[in-house]
Amino acid sequence: MWRPPEFREAPRMTQRKRSRSIRNAAIVGVSTALLGVTAPVTASAAGGSTTDALTWSACEGTGLDPRQECATLDVPMDYADPDGPRIEMAVSRIPAEKPDARRGALLLIAGGPGGSSLNDPSGKGQKLPQDVRDTHDLIGFAPRGLAPSTPADCGLEYGDLATSRLRPWPAPDGSVDGNMTTARRMADACARNGGELIKHLSTANEARDIDRLRAALGERRISAWGVSYGTYVGSVYAQLFPHRTDRIVLDSVDNPDPALVNRAWLAAHERGVEDTFPHFAAWASKPGNPDRLADRAADVRPLFLRLAARLDREPIPWPGANPEELNGNVLRQTMLDSFAAPGRYPTLARLMRAAAEGTVPPAPQAPPEAVLQNVAAVGAGVLCNDVAWPKGAAGYEKDVAESRAKYPLTAGMPRNAMLCAAWPYPPREAPVRITDRGPSNVLLVQNERDVNTPLAGALRMREALGRRAVMVTVDSTGHDSYLANGNACGDATVSRFLATGQRPGSDVYCD
Repeated sequence: MWRPPEFREAPRMTQRKRSRSIRNAAIVGVSTALLGVTAPVTASAAGGSTTDALTWSACEGTGLDPRQECATLDVPMDYADPDGPRIEMAVSRIPAEKPDARRGALLLIAGGPGGSSLNDPSGKGQKLPQDVRDTHDLIGFAPRGLAPSTPADCGLEYGDLATSRLRPWPAPDGSVDGNMTTARRMADACARNGGELIKHLSTANEARDIDRLRAALGERRISAWGVSYGTYVGSVYAQLFPHRTDRIVLDSVDNPDPALVNRAWLAAHERGVEDTFPHFAAWASKPGNPDRLADRAADVRPLFLRLAARLDREPIPWPGANPEELNGNVLRQTMLDSFAAPGRYPTLARLMRAAAEGTVPPAPQAPPEAVLQNVAAVGAGVLCNDVAWPKGAAGYEKDVAESRAKYPLTAGMPRNAMLCAAWPYPPREAPVRITDRGPSNVLLVQNERDVNTPLAGALRMREALGRRAVMVTVDSTGHDSYLANGNACGDATVSRFLATGQRPGSDVYCD
């Protein structure tokens, strides 16, 4: 699910100075978006070894494994015009640690849209079991539009870079009028400043870029570990290029409903919060917890709802923050962010305590504006280009009212209008429908309590993939299951599959 990622400086390319413009095209500005294409890439991307397409050299940046190498790959901006303008895709790798035992490449696919795995060979990739690192090159990349790949930028107003604007909340009374006004302003900015690239950001195009990367690596088949939105990217890749896949792990799984796609992911938050709140309430009422909020778990939910309602009526000034007030929707957004991992629970508890006292903590430090602009543009382009969103306010008002009544914790946000409600570009192709046609080489791993990609959506993906997949359901709380917020049973099952190809014979539950 799209959420602004934590800022990490991306490694830069040293083998040649990266062009910050789109080559072979007179395009002014940078942007984010979707490219709809009418036909999948086949022979041109799937052909023989083209290892000379990548020139590897040391990455610039701090905190990286010295073995990590970086390169850039040219890909078509518009796959419907493969001989037209090109854009750059930044990639990285750490080679297999035992070359004589090397099996192939494992692609790390980040969440988002707007997330990058460029640093992941040095980061989360090093958490993988030794036998996986011995036998696989670890491959990262910055998706199209995301720096240091050819970057996209909508030139949004600074205030619109707040999470509560990018993923907006209804007004306290449930109105969406303000959201529609904001959506038109933000969509206009993307159309005005985004250039041609903004029209060619999409999940399907990211999958096509991945196959260009596979071919450039000289691999006939590629393995992948996709997380969150990366599970949708991975499933679309496996659908478009089924026989180019080796071992595919989908971790914290998106709902693949082709009629909804991105709206389904947003709507999932209402269910995800309900699944997770009881776990938070038990933690927040536990004796001895320094951030304890109540004596009983049953008291935490009404406390949260009262605080949010009070902040709707009486926001607290919060200088230095964006927005510069602690209102009910900021508290609700903090809840969503904090539920991504139990280790973040104290952030919500301390903000609730401060709100109850009429105070605020120090304003959180935001990433540099240029990073926020880039991530926002990529997220907006992909979300809005993948599928057509309703344009009129009436439908959103109805959906928001229903959501607020049934799921008061999220106050209607998951079904609200965002800038896609005013997006000027129609989708260039229908969303890729995930089916059971293809090799049986997919393993899903999913926590029971996941605020961003709830179990219900993962079950939809499991159903869509049919015989191609086996699913591991983990009795755990938090987003990102494998090697993060899952449990030892789930981790061992995924590690065994990546190392040996052995999957459970049927779906399993890890208690």
